[in-house]
Amino acid sequence: MSGTMAAAHELVIIPEGMIADLLTRQAAFDAVEAVFAGMASGAAVNFPVVREALGHEDALYGFKGGFDRAGGVLGLKAGGYWPHNLERRGLINHQSSVFLFDPDTGRVKAMVGGNLLTALRTAAASSVSIKHLARKDARILGMVGAGHQARFQLRAALETHAFEQVIGWNYHPEMLPGLAAVAEEMGVAFRAVDLPGLSAADVIITITSSFAPSLMGAHVSPGTHLACMGTDTRGKQEVEAALLARSAVFCDEVAQSITIGEAQHAVAQGLIGAEAVTPIGAVINGTHAGRTSADAITLFDGTGVGLQDLAVADAIVKAARAQGLATIVPL
Repeated sequence: MSGTMAAAHELVIIPEGMIADLLTRQAAFDAVEAVFAGMASGAAVNFPVVREALGHEDALYGFKGGFDRAGGVLGLKAGGYWPHNLERRGLINHQSSVFLFDPDTGRVKAMVGGNLLTALRTAAASSVSIKHLARKDARILGMVGAGHQARFQLRAALETHAFEQVIGWNYHPEMLPGLAAVAEEMGVAFRAVDLPGLSAADVIITITSSFAPSLMGAHVSPGTHLACMGTDTRGKQEVEAALLARSAVFCDEVAQSITIGEAQHAVAQGLIGAEAVTPIGAVINGTHAGRTSADAITLFDGTGVGLQDLAVADAIVKAARAQGLATIVPL
């Protein structure tokens, strides 16, 4: 037997039902902002994404992982999309879990429910872009899309600026009252508009699953910041490709932006090159100026990266431990 005793080891389990009480929007924002900065400096790296069709239940399943050296966070998110969950089982169609590992030993450290986490980290990403790229005097927030994720986007965005009004458009206008309810809850007026009416907005969030653009250049005024959050797959598209050629384009990760993000179409059409897309972390770190004039159009292409999930999961684990709410299993 070795004369060296192995250190005690624990697995922290945070089930899905506890996430809402443990993760604040501010904590999600801080975690995502920090990991974007780490990515831009080279201290945090995403690993290649695995995404496969199961050939069962029409489901897509995959893994996103990475290592944040600065934060000491190593792990992966496993999950995907089961399109029949809601109709057949009363479950949401997106299902995921996050696993964290000790970067010094490789031993598993935590298992965290990933469904609400994913919604909150996605909203945090767009709000980070709004904080760093929107004009400080932005007062009208535009929303394109009114699904489940749009409500998370709206709540997070309203906390970045002193917005006085929300205007919204959705392909299915009967869903807009859901956004109106969130705006009312946050103390901000809401108004439904047609697509040209979005030209009144200082900030526009697009959060749809569209494969054809709805927001065109004519709908966007000089000085607007766009947070394009719905395109994360080849072929998806929310905004006119020509709009990216008129904009200063930022992203979470360049490689994803130009292949599966909103920038894929502008790059494919030769309107911009990969060098025109800047990681938002460079703005956070101060190595890129970000917005350079009041009239500039800025666009954030948020495709979603594994490091976002890991950073937020780590924040949840720390909060659970601090509050004595974590389920700890000795290993």
